[in-house]
This record gives sequence, structure tokens and C-alpha cells, in this order.
Amino acid sequence: QVQLEESGGGLVQAGGSLRLSCSASGRTFSSYVMGWCRQAPGKEREIVAAISWSGAVTYYADSVKGRFTFSRDNGKNTGYLQMNNLNPEDTAVYYCAARRTFNPSIVATNEREYDYWGQGTQVTVSS
Repeated sequence: QVQLEESGGGLVQAGGSLRLSCSASGRTFSSYVMGWCRQAPGKEREIVAAISWSGAVTYYADSVKGRFTFSRDNGKNTGYLQMNNLNPEDTAVYYCAARRTFNPSIVATNEREYDYWGQGTQVTVSS
């Protein structure tokens, strides 16, 4: 089992940047695929980015492609979501998620595939 904790959320103006971090504790972090999902008020939770165990394979939702970058440092048990050129539509609670895997090259692109979740961090983008 792995425990996840997000940090780095906050208030930023449109066009600005934030970097979210997801720190993991528990079992071997490198055996997990990771994802970032978000939920805006009145909307369903949606996945925005995912990364493989090895870090070599990534996935991005169309709405964030070219603006968000997902990376991970298995030695530090931490994943990072760099978010650039933010707009008000990015306002949401962002959740880190993980799922155990034995395949270093797969990603999980559906939020229902994840077994472990953090508590979430609020990102607010003002216009």
C-alpha cells in the first residue's frame, strides 16, 4: 500500500504557472503508475495526466496538452505536475493517484483504474 500527499496548489493569475508535487510513502514507489486528476465544482473528476513506472511514457488530456508536464523522481518518491499558461478553466481540486503495476511502460488513462488517492490540493486561476 502507498500513501500519497499533494502540495503546491494555490491562487495564480491567468497565464501563470504552478508546480504540484505528490509525495509517496509506503511500498516501493517505483512499482506504481501515477496520475493527476482534477475535479471542478459541479463537474465529474477527470484525469489530466499520467506517467508510467519508468517515467518514460506519459499521457495528457487534450485540454492540458502542451501546457502541463508530468515527471517523477523515484529516488525521492515524488511526482511533479508542472502547469504552465494556466487559465480559469483549470481551476479545480487536483488529486494525485497511484496504481501498482509490474509493467514499467504502461500508463493508466482512466481515473477509475487507480487504487490509491491523495487528499487533493486546490488550484485557483483568476482571470
